[in-house]
Amino acid sequence: MLLVQCAACAAPLGLIRGKKCGRCSTRYCGPACQEQHWKEGGHDKLCKKIKRAGGAEQYNANQKYTAAVTVAVEKCADDTKGQTCYICTQALHWKTKEGLVRGCACRGTAGFAHVSCLAEQAKILLAEAMENRLGDDTINQKWQRWHTCSLCEQDYHSVVRCALGWAGWKTYVGRPERDQLRCMAMNLLGNGISEAGNHEDALPVKVAELAMKQRLGWPEKNILDVQCNLANIYDLVGRGEEALEIYQYVYSRTLELLGEANESTVLAASNYADHLINLGRFEEAKALLSKMMPVAQRLLGESNDVTLMMRTLSAKALYQDESSTLDELRKSVGTLEDTTRTARLVLGGTHPLVVNIEACLQFSRAKLGARDGVNSICAAVEAMVPGHA
Repeated sequence: MLLVQCAACAAPLGLIRGKKCGRCSTRYCGPACQEQHWKEGGHDKLCKKIKRAGGAEQYNANQKYTAAVTVAVEKCADDTKGQTCYICTQALHWKTKEGLVRGCACRGTAGFAHVSCLAEQAKILLAEAMENRLGDDTINQKWQRWHTCSLCEQDYHSVVRCALGWAGWKTYVGRPERDQLRCMAMNLLGNGISEAGNHEDALPVKVAELAMKQRLGWPEKNILDVQCNLANIYDLVGRGEEALEIYQYVYSRTLELLGEANESTVLAASNYADHLINLGRFEEAKALLSKMMPVAQRLLGESNDVTLMMRTLSAKALYQDESSTLDELRKSVGTLEDTTRTARLVLGGTHPLVVNIEACLQFSRAKLGARDGVNSICAAVEAMVPGHA
């Protein structure tokens, strides 16, 4: 994670509180912890090494990146046997000797790469855009290479996304706090850590990102994006009421700022609806999805992952609601069957969204089957009652 805790006692420090080692910038909550860490925590042996690496934040990023790449390569090992990197054309990276990964929607022999090659490619594209002063729109487009496959144009996911998050943070952490790419790298890191399922580790990164951007006066649209990501993390770590408050605010404020027909508004609505369903507030979720799903279909298309998620949520609201009718349960199954076919075609069978949709389909079918069974028994009993023969 970011260095937002005391290195000795792990007390939270945020981004600006506390005391730093004068040589390597390792952070502490005060002189006592710094002294204790030097004498008993091994900092006396690491301090010079950390300084040579570029300071505590850079050293931490380097270490975390190496570990994340190792995890990603191991996770992808079965899928990458006998393949080569589509960027450098080698099986092992010439310098790092790392293996291959693939965490996107590519099929067959496409999409295999080294995390180092993906990172270098993204770094070069960003450097060219910055050097030629191509403007924010172009820079944002080039930035997508840090989290999106250039072949299938789908986001990387799971441990590959996490490794790229640390790669981006390692690349830009040494820049000034106000630097655009450093701020974007912090966002990339938090999302990547969470995508790998390490939500508790992602939480301090997102809290730090929000505090930094609010302090630096970033545009409200960017602040809302960070708040939405933070709400996602709160939800995943079991802080549901805090998440709901943020989701509700982000959706209403985004709607007010950008209007209904905007991708950010659609995404905010999807996140809000998802959380309403998790809290059992089905009628509110159904009303919101009924309003915004046609907007998503028109604006983003039927195969967009946000549209697919909203269709899944609309079905989920039906099969989880105990008051749903038999016809509504049948509608839920039909929607999920159709959504599964589209999602598998676009994203492939191993994509997390596809796995999620298929799990919802199984739950929906089970719910429908149980209700059908009860109805059949009731009908049989009724037929045996005198007067119904």
